[in-house]
Amino acid sequence: MLKGKSALVTGSTSGIGLAIARALAAQGANVTINGFGDKAAIEKERSGIEKEFGVKAVYSPADMTKPDEIAGMVHTAEKTFGSLDVLVNNAGIQFVAPIEEFPVEKWNQIIAINLSAAFHAVRAAVPGMKSRKWGRIISTASAHSLVASPFKVAYVSAKHGIAGLTKTVALEVATFGITCNCISPGYVWTPLVEKQIPDTMKARGMTAEQVKRDVLLAAQPTKEFVTVDEVASLAVYLCSDAAKAITGANLSIDGGWTAE
Repeated sequence: MLKGKSALVTGSTSGIGLAIARALAAQGANVTINGFGDKAAIEKERSGIEKEFGVKAVYSPADMTKPDEIAGMVHTAEKTFGSLDVLVNNAGIQFVAPIEEFPVEKWNQIIAINLSAAFHAVRAAVPGMKSRKWGRIISTASAHSLVASPFKVAYVSAKHGIAGLTKTVALEVATFGITCNCISPGYVWTPLVEKQIPDTMKARGMTAEQVKRDVLLAAQPTKEFVTVDEVASLAVYLCSDAAKAITGANLSIDGGWTAE
C-alpha cells in the first residue's frame, strides 16, 4: 500500500511509535524512527525493520524540544528517501502532580514535546506534501484530548492542543490531497504508562494494583488496556486510499472511555 513512500514517526524507539513504524514498514514504506534510548537497542530495532520488511530504515536522534532539530529531521528524511509522505507525531512524555506542586520546567517540557514538536514537524513537512499533492499527517493524541483527569494539567492541555492543531491543519491542506487526523487512545500498556504509576501512587496514596484497577482501567468500560498493535492498525488505515475522506478527525480507540 505504501511501497515507494517514506514515513517519519517521532518517539518511535519503543511503545506506540515503534508499533506504528513497524506497521508502516510492513506496508512497504521506508521509515525514519526517532527517540531516545539505548543505542544498541535502537539499532536492533532499526536493522530489524529493514530485515523483516525489506525496506530502508534510518534513525534520527533529533531532540523534540529543539525546533531546528525537528525541522532538520524532516528535511533529512526528504533528502534520504526523496520525499516525506507520512508524518506521525507520536513523541510524548508525562508527569503527574497537583497543579500547585507542578514544576514549571515540567510544564514547559511537556508542552514542547507533546504539542509544539508536532507544530514544528508539520510546518516543515507540509510544503513537500503540497508539492506532491499527497500526504498523511497523523498525531497520537489521547483520550485526554477529549476529557481530563486530575494531576495531569500539562499533558491534558497539550493533548487538547493536538486536537485543535489537527483540525486547523486539515482545513488548510484539504485541497492538496493531504489528510490530517489524530488518534486518541485510552490507556495503552507502554513504558510511558508504566512509568507514571509510582507518581500516581504517591499523588493518590494508592498501591500499584489500585492505580491500575481504580485509576487507569476504571475509565475504560472494557477493563482492558488498548494494545500498541491496535493503534498501529488504525494509523495504517488512515494512510490508505479508503481513508482519503477522513480528515480533521479525532479518532478514539479507548475501550469506550469517552463514550461515558
